Amino acid sequence: QAQLVESGGGVVQAGDSLRLTCTTPARTVMWYTMAWFRQAPGREREFVAAISRSGPTAYNTEAVKGRFTISKDNAKSTVYLQMTSLKYEDTAVYYCAAAQPGNPSREAGSYHAWGQGTQVTVSS
Repeated sequence: QAQLVESGGGVVQAGDSLRLTCTTPARTVMWYTMAWFRQAPGREREFVAAISRSGPTAYNTEAVKGRFTISKDNAKSTVYLQMTSLKYEDTAVYYCAAAQPGNPSREAGSYHAWGQGTQVTVSS
């Protein structure tokens, strides 16, 4: 099972940017579909973005509206989530996840491996 480690979270002000990083075992991002989810206190885990092993991406357009970009570096076996124009409602624990190869899924149940999460706090 892939071991995923998130980093890059922190406390920022509204309008700031952050880049989250998900470090995975070698070749993981070359094989699996990778995704970012988030969970705010008292809310269900929410899909943010995903990228398939061949490159196609999917976004929770309503929530991120072009502000977030998912990317990956196959050589480093790392997935990134670039977040810009952060809003208070982006405050959550952000999780990296891996799924079997295929089109990017928005369903948490499709992902078999999860990181421990990194906290993002946006102050208004």
